[in-house]
Amino acid sequence: MTDFLDDFIDDYFAEADEHLTAIRRALLTLERSVGQRRIDGVVLEELFRSFHSLKGLAGMVDHRETETLAHELEEYLRALRDGQAALTTSGMDLLIKGAAALESSIAARRAHEPVRDTSAMALEIQALIARDGAEPVVLIAAPSRANWQCVFTPSPALIARGINVDAIRARLREQGDIVSAAPILTPDGAIAFRFEVNGVISPEQAAQWAGDGLECALLSPAPAVAPKEAADQAGAILSSGHYVRVDLSRLDELMRMIGNLVILRARLADTLAKSELHLPPAHARTLHEDIDAIERELRELREGVMRVRLVPVGEIFRRMPFVVRDLARDNGRSVNVELTGQDTKIDKFLVERMMDPVLHLVRNAVSHGIETPLEREAAGKPPAATLKLTASSSGETVILEVADDGRGIDVARVAARARQAGLPVPAGPLDNATLLDLISAPGFSTREASDRVSGRGFGMNVVRETLQELGGTIVLETEPGRGTRFTIELPLTLAITAAMLARVGEQIFAFPQAAVREVAAFEASAIRAVPGGELVEFRGTALPVIRLSDKLGLTASETTRFHAFIIGTGTAAVGILVDRIVGHREIVVRPTTDPLIRVDAVTGATDLGDGRAVLILDAATIARHARGQGARRGLSVVRGIA
Repeated sequence: MTDFLDDFIDDYFAEADEHLTAIRRALLTLERSVGQRRIDGVVLEELFRSFHSLKGLAGMVDHRETETLAHELEEYLRALRDGQAALTTSGMDLLIKGAAALESSIAARRAHEPVRDTSAMALEIQALIARDGAEPVVLIAAPSRANWQCVFTPSPALIARGINVDAIRARLREQGDIVSAAPILTPDGAIAFRFEVNGVISPEQAAQWAGDGLECALLSPAPAVAPKEAADQAGAILSSGHYVRVDLSRLDELMRMIGNLVILRARLADTLAKSELHLPPAHARTLHEDIDAIERELRELREGVMRVRLVPVGEIFRRMPFVVRDLARDNGRSVNVELTGQDTKIDKFLVERMMDPVLHLVRNAVSHGIETPLEREAAGKPPAATLKLTASSSGETVILEVADDGRGIDVARVAARARQAGLPVPAGPLDNATLLDLISAPGFSTREASDRVSGRGFGMNVVRETLQELGGTIVLETEPGRGTRFTIELPLTLAITAAMLARVGEQIFAFPQAAVREVAAFEASAIRAVPGGELVEFRGTALPVIRLSDKLGLTASETTRFHAFIIGTGTAAVGILVDRIVGHREIVVRPTTDPLIRVDAVTGATDLGDGRAVLILDAATIARHARGQGARRGLSVVRGIA
């Protein structure tokens, strides 16, 4: 029996995560039925099956606490389904608390922590069934499945709104099974995409989708499927041989091996370059073709493994409505949550690391960025605030946004508290970049006393440090009375990335391409010294520039022309001057994890194939240090490493 548990326990955790994800999604939909005499039977049945499956899985691995609680939640849903109880606010709260308790209990088992006692909540559910069982409830009949033909015609306007063929495909999959999909040619010569879908699409949905370029027409009704048969069919699909669960550590090892192959290919190319003069031209040309072919195959292999590692960013977003719901109620706020781009793919490792930073931003927005309904009405706003969580991708970069339409950050108050805390505050108005530096200082808060969720700046240092470790950046935009927006940019993957190589003196450094907005060249005579730094005219504005040799304590070569990496946008834009840009290359990132050698400006090292270690620099950190804001750790340490 012990051997069985050892073999099955990982599958238990993986399947439990899937059921918990389905439960969170269904609870958000079920909440609309609170206080109504008619409850959505489809959602109720989905919840019932998920709790029932969790109960069975927990019983198989002898996880009694989870099994007992899942059983009680299942009994409450049974009472709702059979019309023996009404769905009240307290009942909805208990379902959400119960789902959170299940998640906590399973997490404790996974981490080998002490058992979580769920008996009190089980008793609370039993009392709820007895109390709310007086009023009968009418279930909304589940609509039957049918065969639909849906044609999507893309346009530039739709693509600008984030509506493309992938988004449409994901939308249709939520409604049923896509039987077939193929591109077609419209009568006017445009490209469209035709989908045949077996599922549930209401006339209201079809009418709403028409505005998104998607026209759906009913082909024929599908045979009715009883709930038990539907569950059996779903189980058959999930248990088919088309899917294999793979431990993430095995994919990490595979990426490490691919990284080694990338380095070996670079070494092979370097050896060929040194030996080319001694080879017949035909042989050298053949070797170059072989190396290019190896590079193409390696790139496809890397992209294939990355596709396996990528998961929807919705794994982060789906938890947030529950967080907002509880905080809004505790703080007397009314908040609507809008989620956009949940199908955007991101590395599974990044999803796990970004959960806490996004949670910090959401909590702070609800508790301290959004006004009460009375305050909003007095300011001419709707009583209910809007919190938007948006995800999108651009090349090798994933962009996350957390935006609210609240009061914005009180800049004067931040400046006053920063001076009180002994932080350097420049004279005059604070721009958004400087404001972000101040609220990200360790321990900074505008709150006089701590509460359940600390002030607007609480945790921002943790957010920024986490992003730096992941090679990402964060930008703040705030406007008094209009709201606040945080924009996070992350690399799609951390193992292998595209980089720009630059020479400073005798050293070569790598800059992740995702951090570089633009590359420019300046004559040395165009650089003007000003108090506190240097400027150069760029696109009609004065651009602050930093000599990387000065910041790293290196001897610069005598040159009359500099290349510059443009980092940031608007008033936060900075140009980092280097002697020469060597080239562009895919590099294998070896992060520096030893705290004794870690430096703010260095994210890791790489091997270009010639045996020399090349440091990977954090351009955003260098720019922030150069502006004289944020934490000040000596960058001269880099000289010793380089």
